[in-house]
Amino acid sequence: MYHNIIAIVGGGQAAAMAAAALRQQGFDGEIHLFSDEPHLPYERPPLSKTMLLDDVLQLQPVLNADWWRDNNVQLHLGVTVQTLGRETQTLVLADGQTYPWDQLLIATGAAARPFPLLDTLGDRGFTLRHAGDAARLRDALSPGQSIAIVGAGTIGLELAASATQRGCQVTVIELAATVMGRNAPPPIQRYLAARHQQAGVHLLLNNAIEQVAGGERIALTLQRGEQLQVDSVIYGIGIVANDGLARDAGLDVANGIIIDASCRTVDPNIFAAGDVAVQRSPDGTLQRCESWENANNQAQTAAAAMLGLTLPTLPPPWFWTDQFSDNLQFIGDMRGDSWVVRGSPDDGKSIWFNLQNEVIVGAVTLNQGREMRQLRKWIQAKKKPLLAALLDETVTLKSI
Repeated sequence: MYHNIIAIVGGGQAAAMAAAALRQQGFDGEIHLFSDEPHLPYERPPLSKTMLLDDVLQLQPVLNADWWRDNNVQLHLGVTVQTLGRETQTLVLADGQTYPWDQLLIATGAAARPFPLLDTLGDRGFTLRHAGDAARLRDALSPGQSIAIVGAGTIGLELAASATQRGCQVTVIELAATVMGRNAPPPIQRYLAARHQQAGVHLLLNNAIEQVAGGERIALTLQRGEQLQVDSVIYGIGIVANDGLARDAGLDVANGIIIDASCRTVDPNIFAAGDVAVQRSPDGTLQRCESWENANNQAQTAAAAMLGLTLPTLPPPWFWTDQFSDNLQFIGDMRGDSWVVRGSPDDGKSIWFNLQNEVIVGAVTLNQGREMRQLRKWIQAKKKPLLAALLDETVTLKSI
């Protein structure tokens, strides 16, 4: 039986795609979406790339304005939700307006993790989570500016590439011994580190900021005693889930709203999806996946669960990054050290395969995104290809 009113709190990928999934899966009741941003829900991945590099700064909406009108989804933009109203099933906004709901999806995303040493820099310190952040950062990335980026994860490297392409002098400071250590296998880490260094990015690994001093330029003192003089600092050292509303409502949280495999919280009528959610695995551990695809998948799952439908079968995890002229796509399991490569990364095109017991469990493409569909099929089918054919570029993947 369908509930009559579904409220979605959030204005990002998961929120928008949940609204779309509910309509696609047959829900014909009321849908209300509440966002604290004034824009239609927009794509986040371009914030670190095209939003900084294109001649015209333009948001890419997840769904166009016509879709919201044609599908009768009520948008409440630029509003602040005060309480979820778990007991009364009534949302309360900061201005006192109230909205009843039968089922609720929380997709409020996350904020940049604070860095007390750098949070004092004012308009010379930057994080990147929203369109406003990208607009402000774009103005700072002018040719000749010296930029320090703290954190060599995916976003840090994308920003390093974009800032370099805009003519800035870029230094990346990373606590770990490698770049993208959380989600890329060793061969890709090595490739990306070399790619950035070749482009002029100064990588300072195994390092951290110990002191910050203001002045005409920002003076950074590092763990090893080095001193840097820079114009601006960008930092991306992780996220803090926007789970305050859920916590206030008595839902279970742990830097994120705890959900089960159906995206349901401890309240059977409240669901969560996207960066704000952490999923409890069968072994009891909590896992968050911060990716565009995960937001889409959880939106589909939550919609199906709300409507009492069969949950969708999820494909192998997939994400991508664009850095300089390179597009890298990652699919499946990134763990392990049994990686082999097809082609030469130095030529700008290659595919790395993760083989476990001769079975392909993961892959990374470099400027070979057209092969992703085939790789997804192989991973789902637990394919065990002949290694010689796999590494022979004269043999097409489809023929293996």
